[in-house]
This record gives sequence, structure tokens and C-alpha cells, in this order.
Amino acid sequence: MNKTQHIDEKFIETEEKLTEKLEGQRTLREGSWQYWLIAIIAFIWSAYQIYVVVVPTNSVFIRSFHLAFALALAFAMYPMFRTQKTMITIPWFNFIIAPLAVIGALYIFINYDALNARSGSWSHLDIVMGLGTIFLLLKAARRTLGMALPVIAVIFMLYDYLGQYMPDLIAHKGASINKIVGQMYLTTEGIFGVPLGVSASYVFLFVLFGALLERAGAGKYFIDLAYALLGRYDGGPAKASVAASGMMGIISGSSIANTVTTGTFTIPLMKKLGFPGHKAAAVEVAASTNGQLMPPIMGAAAFIIAEFLGLNYTDVVMAAAIPAFVSYFALFYIVHLEAKKLGLKGEDPSKLAKAFTVFKSGVHYIIPIFFLMYTLIILRQSPQMAAFNAIIFMMLIMVIQRPVYAFLEGKKLTSAVFMSGFSDIGHGMINGAKNMVPIAIATGVAGIVVGSVTLTGIGLVLAEVISDLSGGYIVAVLFFTAIVSLILGMGLPTTANYIVMASLTAPIIMSLSGDLGYIIPAIAAHLFVFYFGILADDTPPVGMAAYAAAGIAKSDPIKTGLQGFAYDIRTAILPFAFFFNNKLLLISGVDSLDPNNPSLWQWITNPVEIALIFFTAAVGMFAFSSATQGWVLTRTSMFERVLLLAVVPFMLIPNMTAKWLMLGDEYLSYVVGFMLYAIVYFMQKNKTKKIIVGI
Repeated sequence: MNKTQHIDEKFIETEEKLTEKLEGQRTLREGSWQYWLIAIIAFIWSAYQIYVVVVPTNSVFIRSFHLAFALALAFAMYPMFRTQKTMITIPWFNFIIAPLAVIGALYIFINYDALNARSGSWSHLDIVMGLGTIFLLLKAARRTLGMALPVIAVIFMLYDYLGQYMPDLIAHKGASINKIVGQMYLTTEGIFGVPLGVSASYVFLFVLFGALLERAGAGKYFIDLAYALLGRYDGGPAKASVAASGMMGIISGSSIANTVTTGTFTIPLMKKLGFPGHKAAAVEVAASTNGQLMPPIMGAAAFIIAEFLGLNYTDVVMAAAIPAFVSYFALFYIVHLEAKKLGLKGEDPSKLAKAFTVFKSGVHYIIPIFFLMYTLIILRQSPQMAAFNAIIFMMLIMVIQRPVYAFLEGKKLTSAVFMSGFSDIGHGMINGAKNMVPIAIATGVAGIVVGSVTLTGIGLVLAEVISDLSGGYIVAVLFFTAIVSLILGMGLPTTANYIVMASLTAPIIMSLSGDLGYIIPAIAAHLFVFYFGILADDTPPVGMAAYAAAGIAKSDPIKTGLQGFAYDIRTAILPFAFFFNNKLLLISGVDSLDPNNPSLWQWITNPVEIALIFFTAAVGMFAFSSATQGWVLTRTSMFERVLLLAVVPFMLIPNMTAKWLMLGDEYLSYVVGFMLYAIVYFMQKNKTKKIIVGI
């Protein structure tokens, strides 16, 4: 810690309020009894989630309480309709609805033994409680998440009930109300299933860790560090935005929160530098959306991926690492090309803080993150225990950092200084619980989709439809699945997004690719649909992150979303690449008889080979980015664009390219790709010389 570091409380408070506004939360008068009611419930929720790590508890009980807290806060924090009055106070009827929702969620806990005893023979009260709780859960989802997810859940339940009346292609025998309610509410196949379980066991702790880190001042530190490091270069503020969003993506579970945290600082700087408003916002959108792809949290979806596939969490992180970092480096490159095209220079170095000074001032924020990674990857602790230890470590830092600042600055060490750290911990625990409300509600509602898929087998029907549409071509299968994932992902938060994709579209890829002779590890299919679901965050007409960034930039949200998607086209080709080239996921082979068995996957561990895979993938992505942006050293000709696009398959899918062109070895594919890139580079170099001579 360094005496130049200060906790910018104004920045933290502004960012928190802006996030609340953009996510539609009430802004209650600070200090009012309603304000304190929410704060107390949120604090108790965080305390409970920490408690159940230390004291082992029945997982169903944890899920029941987890959902109860989320429902209570959802009805208190989010209004039914956004009017001037409902945004600043909690109407009286919410104090009736919220307790009813809590009772519905706790019914499973209260009647656990009795429900087990009469499993399948549900009482009239069971069904009534189930219908009421499902209705209130959907109402809470509509308030916190918008209409998309509740509508999807209702459609699935109607399909469950009216199956016999559906067209022949998707018809089934239908399910009774009792059977649907039993599946969705009274078993662990629906609302209280795996998604909510992962939310309660793992996700909450990581989101709490991120909230504590943010409250301690890490968000502002990451932005300052990125700006100090990159501000002097061409398009410096935009590059700082990408770096800061990447660092925030490590601890953030929301692309909107990521956009707001970094965008409030970087978007005005980009506009000041000369970026048009919609492009400044689009850079932030692309960076923040990609933050959801960044290990170790991946928008809180990494844990659910591990649970669905029966993988070690660390294996998910390993598989996701190269595509995520390659995508980020390519975004840096796109920003660099945009700056060159617009003729934008960096900030005057004399106006920037010294990077090493900034780094030293907040190095204590980085230590807990490395500690978390160390316990997860090296010590291979469970995600739950690793997050718990990181939280305790973070709390210790929060307690001591203000007294240390005061001591280094020669200030008096008063009791208020010592107690301020505990106050920060309290705020962090409250913010962590608030941040979890949309995630917990989303996983609960997404459980309805999972339960419906299990109940009706709709996944097999969708596979048949896509198989017919694709005509037996694997690229067409992937394309149609990508479109479905984009459409279904619009308006959904990251976790719910992945759950829906994993239940519906990932199994389609697995079954159809096997039929067409492509044996792939299951994680390739799951990451494929995850990527396209995430891209929905900046895809009009919904594109929630685009709306958040456009609000800060005062630009048109549709124009911002389109530009953001244009920047993210590079991310859209990556899933196709790692489907055909599993080495990008660090997997060199699977058992053709059992590709879903992770224990039979062959992982790449040679550091030299890993470095080569990463480097060549980055070159391929840079070539694609130059082709789409129309720039390398100067504007590209159509012939140069064609050559750049030709580089992409040689670098990203060398195994397939070598096979198609009968090169004999995929390493020859790399050589050809490098040669094509070199030809374009020297053509551009010669062109710039002529421009300089002409001047």
C-alpha cells in the first residue's frame, strides 16, 4: 500500500447508484427505514451464505433459504412499474407479496421430511403452494430481469400442459398440473435444481468477493492502472477501457455492471479524445460483454458449466482461457486500428500518473485475486472453500487498509479510521447480496426450463428440426444453433442465458455432430452456445449492455449495439474455430465411444505447444480483425482483405485446413498462414512508403 492511493468513495457511490438506476432498482432515501430494511436483509443473506460454508447444511435447505432471501429483496428493491413514486418508496402491497413469496420458498425446508414421504402423491396444499410460488417467482423475474425469461418459462410450461394439442412435429402426451408443479417446485428437477444449487453454493461467494473488492476501491484502481499503462498510446483511453473491463470481468458477474463501472470513466475520455459517441460506447460494450467470457468467473457461469458436465472447475477455466484471452487481444487490436483510422493520438504522458506508482498504490487489491487463483488452480481447493478463504483474506485487507493509509500520510489514527474498514465490509456484504438477486432469481426461473426439457424431451425435437433445416451439413447445424442461441439469449443475464442454452441448444450440437462424424468434447458444444448467448448482450434490439453504454455516452442505443456487434464479430468466429479445432480448448483428443466423459479427454500440458496454439490463434484473430476493419498499416485493398481472410483458417483451424489442402501436417498450415500475412504486411509497408513520399 502506498500513500498516493486513496479510496475514491465518491466514485464508488456514483457507480453504485448508476448501476442501480440502469438495472431498474429503487433509489430509496438513504437512512430511511425502508433503506435499512433492505440493507439488513441483504447483510443477513451474505452472513448466512458464509455461515453454511463453515457449518455443513443440507443442500436443499440452502437452496430454499437462498431463493427466499432473493425473493424478499426482489420485491423490495425492484418496483412493479417504474413511476416517480414507486422508484423512491416501497408500496404497501409489497409487504404482503414478499412474505408470501418467502413462505413459498421456505415451504420446501419446512416440510422437507413430509414431502419426501409423499413423493409423487402431492397434497392439495403442496400444489397450491407450488402454483403460488411459481407465479410469484415469475413476477419477481419480470421485475428484476424484464419480460424475456418469464415469457420463455411460461411458454415452456404451456408446452408441458398442452403437448397433445401441438403440431405433430413437437407434440407429446401432455402433463397434468399436478405433474408440472411437482416437477418444477416439489423436486430438485426444476426451480430447486442444479442451477439454483450452484448459485447458492458457489456463485454467491464469488459475487460477494467481487463486491468486497469493488467496495474496497479495486474498480477505480483497475481503471487508473489501465489508463496509466495505456493512456499515452494511440487511442489510449479506448485501450484502457478494454484493459479495465477485462480486469473487472474477473470479478464481475454482469456485463451491465462491468459497463457502468468502467464506462463512466472511459467513455467520456474516449469522446474527449475524438471517438464518436456511438463508437466510444461500442468499445465499452464489446469489452464489457467479453468480460463475461473471462475466467475464472465467466459471468458466474463457469461453476454451472462444471456442474452440468461433471468437470473440475479448474478444467473449465483451462478450456476457456485461450479463446477468452485471444478475443481480448483482438479487441485491443481493433481499438488500435480504429485510432489509426481516425488519426487519434494518446494522452500527453506528462498528464498521466506513473504506471509503477499506480501499481504499487493498489497492489493489495491484486493479491487476493492471485490468492484465489492459487487456491483454485494450484492447491485445487473446491470453488466454495477457495472463495471463502479469499473473502476472509479480502476482509482482513479492508480492515487494515485505511489505518495504513492514515499512518503513511501522518494522520491521527482515530477509532473512526479503524471502524471504517468494518463499515466497508458491511457495505460490501450488502452490495454482494443485492448483486445476487437477479442471478438467484434467474437460476430459479431457468430451472423451470431445465425441468420442462427433462419432462417433455423437447431437446430431441429441436435437434430433429435443426437437422432437417441443415440438410446434414455441420456448418449449417452450428449456424442455426448460433442463431437460436442469440435469439434466446436476448434480455437474459449470463447465468440464465447459459442454463437455457445448455438445456436446449448444446445437446443439439452434441447429438448432431456425432451423427455427422464430428466427435468433440462436450465442453466445446457448451462453450459454443455460451459464447453466442453472451453476444446477445450487445445485439439489438435488446442488447442491455448497449443501452447502458449508450446512456453514458448519450448516443443512440441501436447504433451503439450494431457497432458493438461489429466489433464482436471476431468473437463470433471463435466458437466455430474451437468446435473444429479442440486444441484451442487445450484438448487434443477424446474417446470416440464416450466423448461426454471428461476423464477420458486428453489435455494439452506442454507449455511450448500451449504458447504456439495461443500465438497462432492470436495471429488468425488479428488477420480477421484487419480484414473486417479494412486496415493494417493503412487502408487495405480488396485483394489484401481476401488474403487476410485466407490467413484465418490456416491459423485457427490448421487441422481442417491441412486436411482440405492435403498439406500433410497442420504445422505447414501455420507456415502458409504466416506467409500470407507477411505478404499483406509488406504490401502495406510499401504502400505507406509511397504515401510518405507523396506527402
